[in-house]
Amino acid sequence: MSIYDRDYYRPSGFRGFSFFPPVIKTLLIANGVVFFLQIMLENITFGGIPGWYYLNRYFALNPLFGFDNAGVPFNFQVWQLVTYQFMHGDFGHIFFNMFMLWMFGMEIENLWGSKKFLFFYLLCGIIGGLFQLLLAPLFGSSLAPTIGASGAVYGVMVAFALFFPERYIFIYFLLPVKAKYLITFLIVLEFMMVGDMSFIAHLAHIGGAASSFVFVMLDRKFNFNIDKFFNVVKDGISSSKTGAKADRGSFRKPFAQRKDQIKEADFFDINNSREEEISQEVIDGILDKISREGYQNLSEREKKILFEVSKRS
Repeated sequence: MSIYDRDYYRPSGFRGFSFFPPVIKTLLIANGVVFFLQIMLENITFGGIPGWYYLNRYFALNPLFGFDNAGVPFNFQVWQLVTYQFMHGDFGHIFFNMFMLWMFGMEIENLWGSKKFLFFYLLCGIIGGLFQLLLAPLFGSSLAPTIGASGAVYGVMVAFALFFPERYIFIYFLLPVKAKYLITFLIVLEFMMVGDMSFIAHLAHIGGAASSFVFVMLDRKFNFNIDKFFNVVKDGISSSKTGAKADRGSFRKPFAQRKDQIKEADFFDINNSREEEISQEVIDGILDKISREGYQNLSEREKKILFEVSKRS
């Protein structure tokens, strides 16, 4: 059997797959801690003002304009695009979001790696929040602070449907429905409910789903590498701090260096080491790296080792 026939990201018991990968586990814990804090502040007052009011005012996603029930202008802050994703209204709200995050997200994190998954998750939540902020007033939705991870979770669900469209999801653990049909139905339902007078942030759900679709499509075409992305951003910031405005070539230098490194890696020939025995330990280490960081983060040498071993299998 070729190693490429293995399904590294399916919960089938193969070594390297984690049912609670690092980011999923951290998100579950963080959301649980924040929800516990919300419950605690329900019964605590500060100067006669309930604690939950301060929590919502500074960390929930406040509308850009308007007034709350106390007649005080809403208090939008940029950081709320992230913090609102960790707050929930009740136990049913957080349980549904965290269960869906775990069920659909663990395979995506095992496939992509933790850094890329975290970037993707927060990005979906941020864009979902922007949809809610900018479009809700146009549809006459009720103005109120938005809380919940649903926008990011809908993004994870769409990514799952794109990678595993034929996978069966058992509704209530009884009725099997393919992922592509179930998740498409849920997205269509969100579109149909935009503009209702409920306090459900349907636009945030749609924003998270739309950003996920675009991200996955672009990633398939350009093979987005999160480490290289942050390195380029870091190099660009460093260049600007050292007066790179006068030297336009300084910002291009990191790209040129990486291009040279890629060319040098292309000349690596595993044939030079074919006489050396490729141990199972080396192969397992590469497979573990795929589960942690994704195939695209393998070095040229590691990719060629996998290719060579697959031909011998």
